[in-house]
Amino acid sequence: MKRLLLAAAALLAVEPAGAQTIAVTNGTVALGDGSAPIPGGTVVIRNGRVVAAGASVRVPAGAQVIDATGKWVTPGIVAGFSRLGLNEVDLSGGIADTSANNGPFSAAIDVAPGINPRSTPVAVNRADGVTRAIVAPETARSIFAGQGAVIDLGADDQPITAARRFQFVELGETGAQKAGGSRPSAHLLFRNALREARELGRRLPTVASTRSAGTLPTDQPEVRDPNESRLYDAQRSQDVLLTRFDAAALVPVLQGRQYLLVHAERASDILQVLGLRREFPALKLVLVGASEGWTVADKIAAAGVPVIASAVNDLPASFEQLAATQSNIGRMRSAGVNVSVGMIDDNDTRYLFDERQYAGNLVALAKVPGASGLSWGEALRLITSAPAEAIGMGRDFGSLAPGRRGDLVIWSGDPLETTSRAEQVYIDGVQQPLVTRQDKLRDRYIDLSRRELPEAYRR
Repeated sequence: MKRLLLAAAALLAVEPAGAQTIAVTNGTVALGDGSAPIPGGTVVIRNGRVVAAGASVRVPAGAQVIDATGKWVTPGIVAGFSRLGLNEVDLSGGIADTSANNGPFSAAIDVAPGINPRSTPVAVNRADGVTRAIVAPETARSIFAGQGAVIDLGADDQPITAARRFQFVELGETGAQKAGGSRPSAHLLFRNALREARELGRRLPTVASTRSAGTLPTDQPEVRDPNESRLYDAQRSQDVLLTRFDAAALVPVLQGRQYLLVHAERASDILQVLGLRREFPALKLVLVGASEGWTVADKIAAAGVPVIASAVNDLPASFEQLAATQSNIGRMRSAGVNVSVGMIDDNDTRYLFDERQYAGNLVALAKVPGASGLSWGEALRLITSAPAEAIGMGRDFGSLAPGRRGDLVIWSGDPLETTSRAEQVYIDGVQQPLVTRQDKLRDRYIDLSRRELPEAYRR
């Protein structure tokens, strides 16, 4: 605590001339780090970053002061797993960039160019306090979906916080279907792909030696002319299943420079994923879904692998979720697993704002006899700082600790109560518009009096 106060004091002391400073005062402040809410707290944001948050925080001279008396103040909600920005509203036909069903590539696909910051669901989720999202592609013809990104939901045309942050893989029932019809096939395909990438990675230094002559790019192998193609092919075995670009995309995963998110629900699949570290020790694994994670929570915790879990799965929707229980997250947390909440296969392109309701349900479970729930502070952490930590970005956003991005929401009441609403939303310290397309349609058609032309024809 002393270290945090000193850091905050240092930040306040070096405020540059003309920097934008916002001080939100007198609110119930929740830091997003698992701690309890702080009554009458203050949050200071300067130049897009948090300077200080908590009780007895000094308001800098010249700051724009926002009185949050009777309000709650939290970090922005972080959607732990989503397809936000890749799809439009229901019944929108082919307007979807979630997967490339007819394309030749898998692991090499970079989801970032498909993110549409002006898609309708982005504005709807922003208006409900979601400020960042972990966005993954869907699988098409392979268990490898491609490279996911972290985005912000700001009302601008630059949504990408971190491109190519992770690779996403489908195992379990879906992965089995993509790999020919069985789990053994999926796991074999998975390991074979990693081995192909490892072989390529070992040969890349030889290829890299030609970069000084300008014959290869600096980030990953790609073909620029026939001579480069021959050079590249000479470095690979001919007994391969991956395209050259897909194999190259998996090299940073094997080297621990890119996270590997794996969707697995069944306990046996989870254990298979954890076992990958024996052959590929540098993997930065993150489990997604994990409905049966509580049954092997001790092993997940021992491996130090984070989990982005589905929050309230309580019915066996499939045979790989027979042990599903709403106590899954609470039991994993009790075992020491670093858990956060995600929305895989749960309206993950649109309804990310449901995460705060799910977090509230986890708090309520603590009062149910025999169930395992969470404290209020811990539940908020699971939808703010915990998903950021799972992908190695907890020092950048997700909480109100000094130095974090100024993603902040002022709520009408307890944000884990569905009756509360986001009244002000800030991303990187910039206040965001909360008007959605639904609002505009409501205002446009609320007056149904007869006119010369129907409203649809008027601009």
